[in-house]
Amino acid sequence: MLNRSSKRLSTLLGAAILGLAALTSSPVLAGDAEAGKKVFKKCKACHYAAKEKNKTGPHLVNLMGREAGSIEGYKYSKAMKASGIIWDEETLTAYLRAPKKYVKGTKMAFAGLKKDADIANVIVYLKAQP
Repeated sequence: MLNRSSKRLSTLLGAAILGLAALTSSPVLAGDAEAGKKVFKKCKACHYAAKEKNKTGPHLVNLMGREAGSIEGYKYSKAMKASGIIWDEETLTAYLRAPKKYVKGTKMAFAGLKKDADIANVIVYLKAQP
């Protein structure tokens, strides 16, 4: 049987564990896939989102959870191959905001997306692709 101080300690420990889990889990972006489809028009000259075919840039099918620089048959920059990035909402957000700053030496010529909403929307769009 737990006494009062044990119960309090148990409650505090549980709250600490929940707080730590909230801090370490990746952020969930709220976005609109339809709006993201419109934003992706800026990307589609170089990337396919729903077809496993490379263009000037690599395809983006199943991008989330994929290691950067890992699509067979695409010639990545040395910087991208050596980056160690695993694409998720956090890494993709930072990359889309300023690609050349996030991966110095990337081949991607695109300057980046300036609006947080555009970034969130395009990520939601990419995640919605088959």
